[in-house]
Amino acid sequence: MKIAVLGGGNGSFAAAGDFALSGHEVRLWRRDADQVAAHRATGSRILVQDHNGRHDVKLALVTTDIAKVVGGAELVLCPAPAFAQPDIARLLAPHLEDDQVVFLPPATFGSMIFAQAARDAGNRARVSFAETGTLPWLTRKHGPFEVAITIRAKRLPVGVFPLDQAPHALQVIGRAFPSVIEGCGDALSGALMNAGPIIHPPLIVMNAGPIEHFDRWDIHKEGTQSSIRRVTDALDAERIAVREALGYGAPHFPLAHHYAKEGEIWMYGRGSHDRLTDSGDWRERIVLTDHRYMREDLRLGLSLLASVAGLAGVATPLARAFLAIGGAICGEDFAQGGRTLKTLSLDHLGKAELKELLRRGFG
Repeated sequence: MKIAVLGGGNGSFAAAGDFALSGHEVRLWRRDADQVAAHRATGSRILVQDHNGRHDVKLALVTTDIAKVVGGAELVLCPAPAFAQPDIARLLAPHLEDDQVVFLPPATFGSMIFAQAARDAGNRARVSFAETGTLPWLTRKHGPFEVAITIRAKRLPVGVFPLDQAPHALQVIGRAFPSVIEGCGDALSGALMNAGPIIHPPLIVMNAGPIEHFDRWDIHKEGTQSSIRRVTDALDAERIAVREALGYGAPHFPLAHHYAKEGEIWMYGRGSHDRLTDSGDWRERIVLTDHRYMREDLRLGLSLLASVAGLAGVATPLARAFLAIGGAICGEDFAQGGRTLKTLSLDHLGKAELKELLRRGFG
């Protein structure tokens, strides 16, 4: 199939390389003109490293022209961080075409940002927007045009906006991710599957000392101790309580299953945590005030959870506590702004009205 990939980070390169490795026609867009020129000078190739070895794959196109990348694509995949979504959505909006599917893995309710941008651009094409609970690859770039894929997702719960178009969207996404996609309802349900705001805020806040002391620190290995795991489970319980209060059923993909040796298989499958830490790729330098774990997962992800919890009538003391502490670390007030129903211009809707919008779209 024809797939457009947007962005130049770890997830975008894993997507572009893996899709090309699977035989799809892949076009890659990124904004950095110098990096695009350098990439094209290599023949638009990506070196993919996985458990089967190293694979040299060629992309159909690498460009800064988003219209050329998106035109005629069946699937548009944008794994960029949530804080980059508004700008990318505005650039993408005029070029979307009927029956295209925009897939955001994961998105922190970014489906609404992309859908609102298309509406505001006057684009009335019949487009589906979808998001899931995690990046489909545990991955890190090992060079400008080389990416290592440690694990591919085994289960991806996907929510779709508008929900009425879910059958088409899930079919298209499923062709890119065979036997992996599981519909979980509307886009807000998909947003409330996002694992990043649950796993990363406790790990960075409760490991702030060693993160700032050592040149490199693996928050998933030495940084994942039993006391911190109890906190992530409690924070995850807040997420699941919000899902249940809004009427979303199981499976809720509790984060505890990511670490478990038995029981329900989580998004990355059994033993994924050990394979992640064994790879060594997550022993890295983290600048707390700048890193996406703070700027995306804590500031945006937990502000969304706390906001939606308010609509659902669910208390989220841990989410709010991490927002307060993260804001103090960064010298900002994370309680203001962030990604909330208010900043998404949805705060005027009650639960029933929001559910109806999520089902039918903007009309």
